[in-house]
Amino acid sequence: MKAVIFASQEEAEPFLRAYRRGRFGGLSEGETAHDDAILVTIVGVGKIKATLRTERLLKTHRCTGVLHAGTCTALIADLQIGSLFAAEQVFEGDRIELATPTYPRMPLAADFDGARQGTLVTQDHTLHGSQELSYWQRIADASDMTGYAVAYVTATHGLSCRILKVVTGRFGVDDPSVKRTLTTCYETLAKALVAHVG
Repeated sequence: MKAVIFASQEEAEPFLRAYRRGRFGGLSEGETAHDDAILVTIVGVGKIKATLRTERLLKTHRCTGVLHAGTCTALIADLQIGSLFAAEQVFEGDRIELATPTYPRMPLAADFDGARQGTLVTQDHTLHGSQELSYWQRIADASDMTGYAVAYVTATHGLSCRILKVVTGRFGVDDPSVKRTLTTCYETLAKALVAHVG
């Protein structure tokens, strides 16, 4: 069965309510539920939780592949808030300064209907200043805090990983109605996932 991995309960909740009439409703961080078709888990925010919990998941369950779903922040102006974003490659952004990066870029299948394809960078640190933002804009389209960890662990198990995100904001731009934006974005992601996994 395919594993669907979320970072947070807030991101997962609309999907949990919509999928097969709430079959996985009430799932919390660190928990896993499954039926005959898919397995769903919430690993928690950040690369450490994503790495450890994805590793444990893939060691204890027989998965045929991984779909990581969640939110991302746009680095470029033409990636609209509320739009779906499919990562065609993801890379580790906190150690990019190394001459020989320890963690390679990961190419991914990105064939989701209605989703813009692009490059995702995963980093725990926040951007400081326009110079750093300009650097990232030249090499990536969006940023998140879990994607690379999930993809890397999945690859070490010889499985394919796909990443589907919804854009919830843009770096350096404040959203006065952030709660409403997030609610709408989570619903958009849930509809896309339900259509994708059945």
